[in-house]
Amino acid sequence: MKRLTLAVLMLAALSACSEKKQPESAATGPAETQQAAPAATEAPASAPEASAATAPATSAAETQASAAAAPETSAAETQAAAAPAAAGGPTGRVFVTNEKGNSVSVIDPATNAVIGTIDVGIQPRGIGKSPDGSEIYVALGEEGKIAVIDPKEMKLVRKFDSGPDPEAFGVHPDGNIYISMENDAKAAVYNPKTGEQIALVDVGLEPEGVAVSPDGSKVIVTSESTNMLHVISVPDHKLVANILVGSRPRAATFSKDGKWAYASAEIGGEVKRVDMTTYKVDKVTSIGEEDAKPKDVMLSNDQKTLYVAGGRANKIFIFDAESMALKGSIPVGNRVWGLALSKDGSRLYTTDGGSDQISVIDTAKNEVIATIPVGKAPWGVVVDD
Repeated sequence: MKRLTLAVLMLAALSACSEKKQPESAATGPAETQQAAPAATEAPASAPEASAATAPATSAAETQASAAAAPETSAAETQAAAAPAAAGGPTGRVFVTNEKGNSVSVIDPATNAVIGTIDVGIQPRGIGKSPDGSEIYVALGEEGKIAVIDPKEMKLVRKFDSGPDPEAFGVHPDGNIYISMENDAKAAVYNPKTGEQIALVDVGLEPEGVAVSPDGSKVIVTSESTNMLHVISVPDHKLVANILVGSRPRAATFSKDGKWAYASAEIGGEVKRVDMTTYKVDKVTSIGEEDAKPKDVMLSNDQKTLYVAGGRANKIFIFDAESMALKGSIPVGNRVWGLALSKDGSRLYTTDGGSDQISVIDTAKNEVIATIPVGKAPWGVVVDD
């Protein structure tokens, strides 16, 4: 009988304690759950321990603090999950045009996974970002338009007419874009904020690649059938030089000081370095592989290395930017086309059009560390960092 009485008393005491703790648990539970959602695991892990030890003495204070903090924390974490960058800052995301998929794939470089797909229009090819990073531009060849994407919201916000068959373009430091109009043998200059055409410049047949000098004083347009680099002065938009560089030049890039330009010649399997003060070819290097049809060219951040997309050779070729000596190659997917370098220079992204994938290269090791399936026939790539 004594044992039964003692058991009843213990049950009553436990019930009373449980009732006292209920309000605190209801108040702190949601806050702890919200904090645990993104990644901050240390605070949630220790919270239950502290709560159990101090609950009776601090219940009212904890309840008030938790109730006040919960909405603010939840909003901040929700925003961080939706847009990892600070307000007005870059997202860090990688944007890829899928020429035959009529879409843009969005990649999180931290996970090397596609986090979104944006339907943009017919035949997206060239891609670039505004100087302030607030917009991503995409050339829609079959539509004769430029699509504008909000990189944070990952949404198409507008389109504007660009003339027939825009292929590639370069973004000027002042925000204007210079577009190669393949069918018209012209380079068009547009203000992408207003959609206004500013200038139209005659260039060679089948213009494709576009490069803007870092200081904005010159723009290069390559012409595939005329086999030239056409140099346009800015802001007067006059054609100041036509430089013969070999059969079917596809792309060009400037050195940071603007002294040199590098260009690929697809049919000859060559890469040229051009002196931009004399407008003469300074050095010529042959890739030396029959299948190599070089397309995109890009310099490393320290300007010592030149990366060349080898097209049907399915490799990235690595050159010494000064001597133009071939240093090696990196196998990637089929028909590698476009290139983009992360801001810190540690990652090189390639569009492997024949494999419907992106290759991610560690530039310190010169090896592929990830391949990412995207849409059909990826063409261009840009990093929003």
